[in-house]
Amino acid sequence: MNKSNKFSPEVRERAVRMVQEHRGEYPSLWAAIESIAPKIGCEAQRVKDLEREVRELRKASEILKLASAFFAQAVLDRRIKS
Repeated sequence: MNKSNKFSPEVRERAVRMVQEHRGEYPSLWAAIESIAPKIGCEAQRVKDLEREVRELRKASEILKLASAFFAQAVLDRRIKS
């Protein structure tokens, strides 16, 4: 399921309606969206997705650091033997 179809049309319609109805109670449209999103379950899923992405990026970063150290050591070993 792609990002735009994460929520059913009914949930999306309800969210838009809630934001429109309560827009005047907030200083900005974004503030209204942030307030209403947790009420329909959007925010929790987004946080979960971002946490998973952070874990994956940290893992990739660690792999790249280890690979970099490995290849740097190989270059140093080659220079010493020459």
